Amino acid sequence: MRFQTSLAILAGLALAVTAGAQTKTSGTLQCTQATDAPKPMDAGDAPGHMMGVGRSTCTWSTPMEISGLKTKEGTSVSFDDMMGPKYSGRGTHVSTMDNGDRIFVKFQGGGTIKDDKLASDGGNWSYTGGTGKLKGIKGKGTYKGKTNPDGSMTYQIEGDYTLPAK
Repeated sequence: MRFQTSLAILAGLALAVTAGAQTKTSGTLQCTQATDAPKPMDAGDAPGHMMGVGRSTCTWSTPMEISGLKTKEGTSVSFDDMMGPKYSGRGTHVSTMDNGDRIFVKFQGGGTIKDDKLASDGGNWSYTGGTGKLKGIKGKGTYKGKTNPDGSMTYQIEGDYTLPAK
């Protein structure tokens, strides 16, 4: 009984240390409308149902800071499913840090379409990896985006991360 209690306390402490190691981060990301993507295609199953792939270039107007490094620029590639004014998408984002290291993120979310352009977007993301100092990064967060008059999107990014002990 004493062994089980000690084991439970040690397990609890290990979880507390792991949870305490998470670091919060946030930033603002400006992304262009996908210009090099093929036009979305009619899915054929219902009127107004379209699917497509898009690629956007992005710049961090307010960088996220991760372990002393700051995000600089990136690209997002997504698969989009659109039905009338509703949109859902999932994809990958790669950001380059100020020292050249990179972070890899997967995301999924949805929003609204107005006048054949994305009007709002939001969802969840998680790290899938990193290079250099950011190798082994773990974490997740949320994003919310609004369309700018020029068709670009401004995203508010929030989340947390942990890095493996060195």
